[in-house]
Amino acid sequence: MMTDDEEMVGTFGNTLLTLAAHQGPHGEIPSNVEENQGRISYGSTTERVDSDLWFVIGCGEYWHKTKDDEFLKKMAPVIQKIMFLLGAWEFNSKGFLYVPATGDWADEYVHNGYVLYDQLLYLQAQKTWNHLQYHGLKRTDDRLLHKIEVLKRMIKTNFWFNAGDKPSDDVYHEVLFKKGHKAAGQSEGRYWLPFFSPHGYGYRFDAFANVLCSLLGVSSTQQRMAVNDYIDEEVLPEGMKMLPAFHPVIKPVDEDWQELKITFTYTFKNQPHEYHNGGLWPLIAGFYIADMAQHQETDRAKEFLSDLYRANRMSMDGQPWAFPEYIHGRKLTPGGNRHQGWSASSALMGYYSLQGKKVFHIS
Repeated sequence: MMTDDEEMVGTFGNTLLTLAAHQGPHGEIPSNVEENQGRISYGSTTERVDSDLWFVIGCGEYWHKTKDDEFLKKMAPVIQKIMFLLGAWEFNSKGFLYVPATGDWADEYVHNGYVLYDQLLYLQAQKTWNHLQYHGLKRTDDRLLHKIEVLKRMIKTNFWFNAGDKPSDDVYHEVLFKKGHKAAGQSEGRYWLPFFSPHGYGYRFDAFANVLCSLLGVSSTQQRMAVNDYIDEEVLPEGMKMLPAFHPVIKPVDEDWQELKITFTYTFKNQPHEYHNGGLWPLIAGFYIADMAQHQETDRAKEFLSDLYRANRMSMDGQPWAFPEYIHGRKLTPGGNRHQGWSASSALMGYYSLQGKKVFHIS
């Protein structure tokens, strides 16, 4: 949509219609559809929660772009069903989605429970549905407005820790909150923690979630600057300005290595510095460049965009411009599958962001 190319915008609309046509019986949206063979996937070992979230966000951005009221009329009952399902996944109606292991894009990584990345998308999905109802369907939903307000406060309270924080009414669980301070350790005041579950908090840096905190307007200026400093000082590899999915890597000596080793669909991909375990993702780079452009950090954004182009034109199987899934975090070599649409679209996202265009128009 950022390209303003009519064929590409139309293709995106058709993609949303195809996904909606294969909505599951409870409201779930497929993570992918293979129409020629009739194969529909809603996830791997569990449902992909973020498929539903990105779908709602995509519908909102498409309608905002096209003002296609016929499209919105078709999608309204689809989205209504999704929002009901998402509410059920809150489990205890306290505002946060519960995400099972393998339940989002990092489907072979060891995080689960109340995952920051998914809560941010849930916030944006709720804002999007509110926008579509108010501007497109001409109706208001005061209950949804209240949920949006509460969810944003809860994200700020439960995933960012400063020394000396005291529990407030927005703390999800007081005992877990205290465990969060312990997990944060030296990261207090430096970045958003990735998740918590009934067992406690994770502490690794989730690059996608931290970027989205800023891009979606959850971070304060001070928090955003702290995250950027942490990225520069601790996260970026030598020789390439590209963000890993998670940092630091899980190594065989670490206590969660055994859990990581059994978390895969077909073959184990997460050796240190590969795939989600420290692999560098063009997908995330596009969003980070968009955030930098949005905050007028033009020179820095151009440096990251140059390395994103560099990553995409790497060769795989003897062919240049492989658009690889990820780059090895140490060797800086391409890995995973090639010809990845999200690696290509991330480069477009970065480029058009530097031309002053937004990724998200609904806020």
